[in-house]
Amino acid sequence: MGTIGKRVYEALFLMDTAMAAADWDGTLKVIETVLSRGEAEILSIRKWDERKLAYDIDGKGRGTYILVYFRMDTQKVTVVERAIWLSEKIMRVMILRTDRMTQADMDRPTPIVLAETQPVGVEGGPVAGIAPSAPMAPVAPSPN
Repeated sequence: MGTIGKRVYEALFLMDTAMAAADWDGTLKVIETVLSRGEAEILSIRKWDERKLAYDIDGKGRGTYILVYFRMDTQKVTVVERAIWLSEKIMRVMILRTDRMTQADMDRPTPIVLAETQPVGVEGGPVAGIAPSAPMAPVAPSPN
């Protein structure tokens, strides 16, 4: 049986806000280093948002989310996951396979970009320092 080959993945990394603010390039380098262990080709990497956490993680109450799209051999995902769990700088991560993701989907504005481009008080814009949540996609009714 042959290998499937390379697929596109989406990862949402949760990093310490203080570390990200102090050394943004260093924060991105941590992510790039982890992904390079699996020989990943990074398609897009950008700040998704900065938010208060529902509960403290390692004594930290705020986190910076970084959204990364990358292409990688399916058999190397476990190598990257192991490197992530061994990293003390990455608080959490979620990796999803996104085979049907187009470049236009990857280039959609993130919540932080939307918050920066909309004036305060405009519907959907930031109000009283609260960042907007991600827009919800409509859900199709169940066939039952």
